Amino acid sequence: MSLSDIPLKTLNGEATSLADYAGKAVLLVNVASKCGLTPQYAGLERLQQAYAKRGFTVLGVPCNQFAGQEPGSAEEIQTFCSTSYGVTFPLLEKADVNGAERHPLYTELTTTQDAAGEAGDITWNFEKFLLSPKGEVVGRFRPRTEPEAPELIAAIEAQLQA
Repeated sequence: MSLSDIPLKTLNGEATSLADYAGKAVLLVNVASKCGLTPQYAGLERLQQAYAKRGFTVLGVPCNQFAGQEPGSAEEIQTFCSTSYGVTFPLLEKADVNGAERHPLYTELTTTQDAAGEAGDITWNFEKFLLSPKGEVVGRFRPRTEPEAPELIAAIEAQLQA
């Protein structure tokens, strides 16, 4: 199954898929509101602002699988993201990224290796996957990689339209 064929839902419960982002570079990130890495929302939003006009979007996937760090409802998550970090990028509905209830999107994504050649389960909140405008996974960045880390910026810029 192609990543673009996997049914998704927005945080508001509307049907969507990665096909809706065809032609854009997409940075998929499993996010959480009560995590030590939550301040990465600020960097993710700066990426959104810096590159959106060049065919890029961040796409957040709230996940409550790591120490219960995303316990809120859809409305609470949206309010937190917009008021605390000014998030304008799209958010999907809360999803499991590991285990028996893993969302099909993450079943596919977790086959991707990171820079060290490691694939497999998501290790924590804020793990990042970069998709090309053709919808192919072109990079995997572990949670402690800051959104504005040079290697992530270089990978995003390599996928953008001039």
